[in-house]
Amino acid sequence: MAEDTGAKLILEQFADNPFLPKFYEDQEKHAFPLELSFLAERYHQLKKELTTHDIFNPTIISDYYFVKSLIFAKSNLKEDEFALYTKLFHIINDSLPKPDLFVYLYHDIDRLQANIRKRGRDFEQNITDEYLIKIQTGYFDFLKQLPEQRIVVIDVNSVDYANNLKDYELMMDLLKKPYPLGMTHIKAEKA
Repeated sequence: MAEDTGAKLILEQFADNPFLPKFYEDQEKHAFPLELSFLAERYHQLKKELTTHDIFNPTIISDYYFVKSLIFAKSNLKEDEFALYTKLFHIINDSLPKPDLFVYLYHDIDRLQANIRKRGRDFEQNITDEYLIKIQTGYFDFLKQLPEQRIVVIDVNSVDYANNLKDYELMMDLLKKPYPLGMTHIKAEKA
């Protein structure tokens, strides 16, 4: 998508996070250092990437939004840890620009699990359906609190935009539409 539109692409960097495999082994013990490390990594990456502008094509596509940090932290941290984390998050978040359009690609839990298996990361193979439901619920609860942002939730369960050109073109058409402030739900379906 970024290549087709000439947009700058920002991909989340997580492979080098030493806490991630440990977190999946013992979530309670490693959740706080994991979430703090992601907060710092995402902030540094976005600060670096968003300060270099292309005046001829200012469009940026990112595969994550910084608020992801808060959503995951709420699901993973104890109440007192989350309270401290929230203070740090808001200090940092206020210094970052907000997206013009936030797109949430909705997959049902079975498809998420299939994607996890397909991706093949050993440390992710034991992620439970309950955990995925908790994360999805966290996203939706948070997004409902952003009436001043344009948010599009696209149900992509019946399309394969990564491997099917017609599905990809459908997605591109959906993303070009003007959306009102608040949350809009769309089901992407084959023509």
